[in-house]
Amino acid sequence: MTGKTAVVIGASGGIGSAMADMLEQEDEYTRVIRFSRGNDGPVSLDLKSEDSIASAAIWLKQQDISPDLVFVATGLLHSGQKGPEKSMRELDTDWMLENYQINTIGPALIAKHFLSLMPKDKIIKFAAISARVGSISDNRLGGWYGYRAAKAALNMMIRNMSIEWARKNKRSIIVALHPGTVDTGLSKPFQSNVPPGKLFDPERAALQLLDVLDGLKPVDSGKIFAWDGEEIKP
Repeated sequence: MTGKTAVVIGASGGIGSAMADMLEQEDEYTRVIRFSRGNDGPVSLDLKSEDSIASAAIWLKQQDISPDLVFVATGLLHSGQKGPEKSMRELDTDWMLENYQINTIGPALIAKHFLSLMPKDKIIKFAAISARVGSISDNRLGGWYGYRAAKAALNMMIRNMSIEWARKNKRSIIVALHPGTVDTGLSKPFQSNVPPGKLFDPERAALQLLDVLDGLKPVDSGKIFAWDGEEIKP
């Protein structure tokens, strides 16, 4: 056994649950700790509450746990009657704030409280689920204002974090990952336009992302990678 620990944030969701399961089945990590908003983990972690994020980090510290991998598997695309905007007419302050809170601010606060717990003297990996639609250079269709902007902001957060943290640990790997379209509640309303063979079940998506993570080196820190290992330009 390696003695290494992985932490999965959003472990009650489709990708998060599958990722935690896959990590438990692999030999690389001895211990996998799951955090989510419900009561599934050791403490509840709500991305909209920095206090709960800090409490989860404090719990890890109290257990003397220094995670080697932190995987943030959270995201928001639609909720209730609200979904991605098709035009500027649909822009709404509260909905845009909600997008930023879950897709950008929450993962950034995870990094704020969790990176400091990770080892400084060996390779560590911090990964957050992003999306290809957050790439400004790849945007040719428009629309989806709040989601696109929030994911683009997340990608910038990842870049910033990678630069800062390389000063503390030159072997750190901090990346954003695009899982493709995964058969979860997040993608359900939009699956009809997915090409054959490109709708992944959560287990396959988790394995693909793990393969990408396994192949990354510190020189890759701060970048965005798709499920097939392709680097996505910002």
